[in-house]
Amino acid sequence: MRASTRLLIGAGTLLGAAVAFPTQAQEAGPSFFVTSVGLGDGANLGGLEGADAHCAALAAAAGLAGTDWRAYLSTQGDNAVNARDRIGSGPWYNVEGVLIAENVDDLHDDDVNINHETALTENGDMIAFVPLDANGNPVQPADNPNPVTHDILTGTQADGTAFPADAGDMTCGNWTSNGEGAAMLGHADRRSLQPGISPWNAAHPSRGCGQADLVATGGAGLLYCFLAD
Repeated sequence: MRASTRLLIGAGTLLGAAVAFPTQAQEAGPSFFVTSVGLGDGANLGGLEGADAHCAALAAAAGLAGTDWRAYLSTQGDNAVNARDRIGSGPWYNVEGVLIAENVDDLHDDDVNINHETALTENGDMIAFVPLDANGNPVQPADNPNPVTHDILTGTQADGTAFPADAGDMTCGNWTSNGEGAAMLGHADRRSLQPGISPWNAAHPSRGCGQADLVATGGAGLLYCFLAD
């Protein structure tokens, strides 16, 4: 075989390898994480502005590049905001360089790459997730010694849009309440206490808006953060 032929075959092999592994580390920096901590005041985040500031502060403390970090949150009522419209256009990668989604449509597809191994914090840690037993069934809370914190505040419908005002409170007063009300939650691990895949952004409402309410259902007031710039 001539040397030029060998070079062409080698180049084709390398190109095929690059196409076959799109989720490997890439040149762009991290653009998605789950907050390692909440603000500690239940779902009172200080509105969207306070939530975005929390994302930005954690990103800066972890040494992540970028300034326009946005919390994945919707609001309701007059001038309602859709979570999907405020996080940029993608693609988004976690702190280990793994592709989460190429764009907004992929992010809201059933095959989005969000699970307990990819939904990492800004520090690269996994969120406490629902474990599975030897048969692949979710381990119930009574049999799990470790608290689960997979509930993530979103206030959004599965397609990333806001709930209508007449649907009832799904955003804890547009992220200003730590008392009455409710917020839609997503499951960062895509797991629930029932078999099957659970939505990452619209799994179930919270019991209330206080910190204890969020903890009681398996959360800690955590947020999804996306780099929009």
